Amino acid sequence: MTNTPIILVPGFWLGAWAWDEVAAALRADGHDVTALTLPGLESADTDRSAITLSDHVGAICDAVKAAGRPVVLAVHSGTGFSGYAATDRIPELIAAMVYVDSAPGKPPLDPSFDAAEKPLNWEDLAAEENLDGLTEEQLETFRRRAVPVPGGVIRDALELTNDARLGVPSTLICTGFTSQEYQDAVKEGYAWLAGLTELRDVTWVDLPTSHWPMWSRPKELAAIIDEIANGTGSRGAPD
Repeated sequence: MTNTPIILVPGFWLGAWAWDEVAAALRADGHDVTALTLPGLESADTDRSAITLSDHVGAICDAVKAAGRPVVLAVHSGTGFSGYAATDRIPELIAAMVYVDSAPGKPPLDPSFDAAEKPLNWEDLAAEENLDGLTEEQLETFRRRAVPVPGGVIRDALELTNDARLGVPSTLICTGFTSQEYQDAVKEGYAWLAGLTELRDVTWVDLPTSHWPMWSRPKELAAIIDEIANGTGSRGAPD
C-alpha cells in the first residue's frame, strides 16, 4: 500500500463536499485524503471581490506542502488552471497529477471576464456539459449548494516558468468527452488544454459518464485514483 497522500480539488461552484463519496472510498482503501474548498467558495455569503487565481494556486500549494511528502493531486473541471500552476510552483512535491474531465490549463481562462463573480447558470451549464448518470437529487444538491466563482480566478493571468512541471506524470480521466475528442480539441488552441502541448508524461483514461464523475461513478473514479496513488497507473477504466 502506498503512503502517497491524495489531495482532491473540486471544480467551479463546488466545495470539498463534492468529493465526499470518492474520498470515503479512498480512505477505506487506506489512503490519506484531503479535499479542499478553495478561497471564496466557502459559502454564498463570502466576499469574493478581492480573490485572485494566485489565491487558489496558493491554497493548493499550502495543502500539498502540509502533506509532508509528495502527493497525488486530483483537480476537476475549471481547477485545471490552478492545478497546473501548482505544478509550476512546487513540481517536486507532486508525485502525480490527475485531471478529472479537465486538463492542464494555461491562464487566463477568460481575460475579458469583468464581473466580481460568476454564479452558476444552470441552463447554460446543462446545455454544455454531459449529465449522464446523474440523479435528480444530485442535480438539485448541486444547484442548491453551488457558490459563485471569484471573477479574478477566471480573468487572471499567471506566468508559468518552471520547466520541471513538464515532467510531472499526468493522467487525464475523460468522462464527459472521450480521450480522442480531447486530443482532437488540443489542435483548436483552447487555453484550458494548452498544457497538453508541452507535458512529457500523459496517460489517457476513458470513464464514460457525466462531467461530474465524483457523483455519477464515484467508485470507479476512486479506483482509478487509487491505482495512480499506488504507482501502478491506469490505462483504462475498471469494469
